[in-house]
Amino acid sequence: MNEQLVSMITQLVIEKMGNQTPDEPSHETAVPIEDHKEILIKLQAKETSEANIVASPSAIERSNEPLIKLYHSESHNHEQLYYSASNNEPTDTMAPITAFKFEEDEVSESVQAAKKHTPARIGVGRAGTRPKTKTWLKFRLDHAAAVDAVYGEVTEGLLQKLDVFQVTTRVTDKEEYITRPDLGRRLSDESKTLIQSKCAKNPKVQIILSNGLSASAIEENVQDVYLALQQSLNNLNIEIGTTFYIDKGRVALMDEIGELLQAEVIVYLIGERPGLVSAESMSAYICYQPRIGTVEADRMVVSNIHKGGIPPLEAGAYLGTVVQKILHYKASGVGLVAKEG
Repeated sequence: MNEQLVSMITQLVIEKMGNQTPDEPSHETAVPIEDHKEILIKLQAKETSEANIVASPSAIERSNEPLIKLYHSESHNHEQLYYSASNNEPTDTMAPITAFKFEEDEVSESVQAAKKHTPARIGVGRAGTRPKTKTWLKFRLDHAAAVDAVYGEVTEGLLQKLDVFQVTTRVTDKEEYITRPDLGRRLSDESKTLIQSKCAKNPKVQIILSNGLSASAIEENVQDVYLALQQSLNNLNIEIGTTFYIDKGRVALMDEIGELLQAEVIVYLIGERPGLVSAESMSAYICYQPRIGTVEADRMVVSNIHKGGIPPLEAGAYLGTVVQKILHYKASGVGLVAKEG
């Protein structure tokens, strides 16, 4: 240790203590500084002969000031000492500094179990008052997928593969389709003529397809559902009409089609409104003799058809059994439930 440096520091301390006011207690007695522990001097010798000096506040301050925190830079875990700024002796409490966390990274066992049974955003944590970066980016991705599902279009290649023709409603564009649901419940005049000329009259089952509010749902699911439904109905010896696709259609459009074709049962495969869990969910609405003025209580629906819900192939096979039951009881919706009961 540099003895000259120690001598200089000691002299400065003595001079400082000699400048005290008469009202303040004197510290010029020959009592060692270490015994009173009121002044802390820390010298750290380095290879470059540089020294770091940390001194506590002067003992002349007697107000109730907050504790002064001194950190040992040579410690890798940054242990912390607390010294009082008053005349009282410093506390001997030493506590390691730990990184502050708003929320533990590990979630409880109950939350882990719940996450296995739902795709909902639970136990994702937060950073302060905001979601974590990974959670926020996933939210933005799901939101973008939902927007794409609504504004997207079903490809011509899929319609050709399914061998269906296309008709339109009275809607002119996507914005009008979203803001005017009533226009999506009526066919255009050209579409009425095309349906009457191409479709078989009085079919037992009429299958219709529509993008609805999710073109992604049709792209991902309709082929498997449609083919499985066809096979199921053929195995049950149930006649199927001429299938076609409706662009920008609503659920209640099945009533007008029922009037045009006088179908006994209509199965309407339509893309559902996307959410932030899945933008590819499709539903199948079924109704016995739908006509203009049919109430919603007479419709049935098998929803949540997608890879994370009801598997498309399984949904198609199940729809065949539902149609069989409807034809047997000649009712659907609450009427079917009443007759079954």
